[in-house]
Amino acid sequence: MKILEDMAQKANKHENKRKYFADNGIECIRVPLPVGDYILSNDKVEDVLKRKEKRGIPVKKMDLLGTYDVCVDTKFSCSELYSDLIQQHARFHDEVHLAMNNNIRLIILVENKDGIKTVEDLKNWKNPQMFRYYKEKRKAEMNGQKSPKPPASNIQLIKIMHSMSRDYGVEFRFCRPEEAGAEVVRLLKGGED
Repeated sequence: MKILEDMAQKANKHENKRKYFADNGIECIRVPLPVGDYILSNDKVEDVLKRKEKRGIPVKKMDLLGTYDVCVDTKFSCSELYSDLIQQHARFHDEVHLAMNNNIRLIILVENKDGIKTVEDLKNWKNPQMFRYYKEKRKAEMNGQKSPKPPASNIQLIKIMHSMSRDYGVEFRFCRPEEAGAEVVRLLKGGED
């Protein structure tokens, strides 16, 4: 089995997944991917890689568009998920549209140590943004300044995730960091909950 990993993945933040792949005889190659962080290699993908190698030119992000139909995009924490959906919504939305327009099943896998296993579990997530907000609000009130704008609530985050699933087919999955490598493989092979 061969997995392709997006070159945009930070090398030192995904060692647990790479170790799992290596320990299980799964080759992992880094290339620029148009959507997602991980895909399974297939005949179409291999054809693109071989043609580019034969010509001596690097693979570009859009070269692989149309060669795969399932990808896993990993988030290293619930905070990263929050940031992508709330603070960087436009960039995330572009990736969701690219996946939908190209019939790619986009699965967001959120690694976390918070015990979150489902979207609904996020109701009880302790969002660090809220702690910062209350600290800044108290400071502003003590200094007679205007209070900062509160961050989006967990309920708002859940609503956004439900609408992303309903409107664009995005799937959200959760796991512990030490399970991420096995979960990426399971999802890419078509594993369901």
